[in-house]
Amino acid sequence: MIPFARYGETVQLPKKQGYPKDPQTVGEHIKKRRMDLGLRQCDISEQLGISLATMTVWENNHGEPQVNFYPKIIKFLGYMPLTIDTSTLGGKIKLYRYQHGLSHKNMARLLGVDASTIRSWEHNEHAPLSKFHQVLSNYIKQEPKK
Repeated sequence: MIPFARYGETVQLPKKQGYPKDPQTVGEHIKKRRMDLGLRQCDISEQLGISLATMTVWENNHGEPQVNFYPKIIKFLGYMPLTIDTSTLGGKIKLYRYQHGLSHKNMARLLGVDASTIRSWEHNEHAPLSKFHQVLSNYIKQEPKK
């Protein structure tokens, strides 16, 4: 037995350079989680179905992911990295879109409306007509895809 090994002290190693202590952007959230897990960018880029170059762009805050990548990002992180006010119908619609990776256009197709209508609802500029309100309620009450 090595004499100094009998002490049960553990020391946390310092975080690597560039470690985001208080992530603010989606890219910083991804980078923090990746570094916490001790994974390489190429490991995560493969998992998310993106190129290594795209991963680098996100982590260096030179671009944001498109909405279709959010279901995998949310699964990797274990939480939604964006702050969305879900106290309004517009916020609930936006959260649903991101959880399911739907663009305004794709969400509009589901509901039989125009993409600009979805944007208007998300920004709480207009309220949906009652016939759409019930359909929307059915969608936004569903659990997010895992």
